[in-house]
Amino acid sequence: KNEQNKHLKSMQEAMPKTYKELVEIREILEKSFHDMLDIEFTIQENKLFMLQCRVGKRTGTAALNMAMDMLKEKLIDEKTVVTRVDPAQLDELLHPICDPAAEKKVKPIAKGLPAGPGAAVGKIVFTAQDAVAWNRKGHKVIMVREETNPEDVEGMRAAVGILTARGGMTSHAALVARGWGKCCIVGAGSLHVDASGKKIKITGTDIVLKEGDIITINGTKGNVYTGAIALMDASENPRFQAFMKIVDKYRKMGVRTNADTAEDAKIAREFGAEGIGLFRTEHMFYGKGSEQPLFLLRKMILSANVTERRKALNELFKFVKKDMKNTLEAMDGLPVTFRLLDPPLHEFVPQSADKQAELAKALGIKKADIAKRGEALHESNPMMGHRGVRLGITYPEITEMQVRAMFEASAELLKQKKHPKPELMVPVTCDVSELDVTKKVLDPIYAEVCKKFGLKKIDYKYGTMIEIPRASLLSDQMAKTAEFFSFGTNDLSQMTFGFSRDDIGGFIHHYLDQKMLSADPFQTIDQEGVGQLIKMSVEKGRATRPDLKIGICGEQGGDPASVEFCYKTGLTYVSCSPFRVPIARLAAAQASVKYGDR
Repeated sequence: KNEQNKHLKSMQEAMPKTYKELVEIREILEKSFHDMLDIEFTIQENKLFMLQCRVGKRTGTAALNMAMDMLKEKLIDEKTVVTRVDPAQLDELLHPICDPAAEKKVKPIAKGLPAGPGAAVGKIVFTAQDAVAWNRKGHKVIMVREETNPEDVEGMRAAVGILTARGGMTSHAALVARGWGKCCIVGAGSLHVDASGKKIKITGTDIVLKEGDIITINGTKGNVYTGAIALMDASENPRFQAFMKIVDKYRKMGVRTNADTAEDAKIAREFGAEGIGLFRTEHMFYGKGSEQPLFLLRKMILSANVTERRKALNELFKFVKKDMKNTLEAMDGLPVTFRLLDPPLHEFVPQSADKQAELAKALGIKKADIAKRGEALHESNPMMGHRGVRLGITYPEITEMQVRAMFEASAELLKQKKHPKPELMVPVTCDVSELDVTKKVLDPIYAEVCKKFGLKKIDYKYGTMIEIPRASLLSDQMAKTAEFFSFGTNDLSQMTFGFSRDDIGGFIHHYLDQKMLSADPFQTIDQEGVGQLIKMSVEKGRATRPDLKIGICGEQGGDPASVEFCYKTGLTYVSCSPFRVPIARLAAAQASVKYGDR
């Protein structure tokens, strides 16, 4: 009852006989349909007429509770329990969300791509420095940028949410936010961000927002609102673990995580990750505690010759080894896939004049020389340029340092009676010869480290990312050297469609609105195009090496529809950001229940 009807009699009081009949019919319907139902009825002259019934809508928390209650009542079995919760609804149990009733009353001022889960309310700031400063003063802030870059990481960490005008589902902001489980919207094309003037104009309206104004962002829907909308906290459901235990009982496909630090690895392990499917070695050069390793990396990049480069790499080695060792230890007994340095080197050259001057002073060279070196590294299309395996072919000493760090970190843990399971993954390959050349760099270092630590062997696996269409076409050859494949579906989708993953936010909505595409291909695997390349690669790879382990480490690894496709295609595991691990576990279990054993 409420204030309006508390003076009225209840149906049970006013029509006890009819009420009893309604309760009996409800129980019959629930037992017949084995579900919670919306029931429509009318009463005329004390006679009950049933009009219709349908499966009732419910929140994620309610769905989980109902499923577990019905299992206890033996209305449904465990397999049905697994199918009763929509994987996307698990976000409600993991992140704060907008109060649905409050959100219905307001209209969004802008819309972008839903890149990071949950919702956030905060004051607008425009720079990483301001985000950190305002956060220290106790303010909740939302960092608004045209797009983010690695130098913004500390500001992103300090903010409760991130909003960008440009970028797609695999842009820098999206990847970082999802990895942290942070609310984020990217590609909000109607935002005109004036960072220097500290204001935002919404295109097509007279709305202007300034620094300090409060906004709400719904990272699950991609909506931006002015003012503060009430939030509902993530619900601590005590039955969640019991539900996930049932989920894992029926899951046949592995679920790993994409993690860049030992802290990420610990979170993912708590969420049920069975290993790390992608450890991006370059992420140690971003964010908190990265100043010294980033300086040494820049020193290596700006070296005039191989001697100087090796010297810088030798100094960098201890930081890389420590990072790898901490992560292997956090995932003790579970596989950790280390990807060799992937981004083009120009990304690490400082862009601002003050940072260039600071580096020049430290290196004892002219500021102009740094700018000149940066220009020399510049490429017209860096995503398809000098990166990944190509760096290792040009500068094998870079690969040597990373490989040695991985083997020594593993050897030290073995000596401590730990159980490291390292895997080395070579990115951006398009031919087996690249894997063979890299293996020749690796083998003597492996032998050297085993001898140094008095070990007969260090168990590890050697594999490659499949992210270039040519690699998919030649997977039978790639599998002669590679012991595992991991589909980098972000780049594979980019190169198959010819869509720039950082610029797609500006036009993808036209494709979706006109139903030219059924989904954003950087959110959900395009089964007709990219999916066919994946299927071909699986078939060709396993024709050469029947025990070939195959996974996916693009962001689609946490998308339920993509997880189902991966199960049907025969993948060994999917890998996704830590906070999406429970979603992937549930989606994988539902695929197992739906399609049976593979």
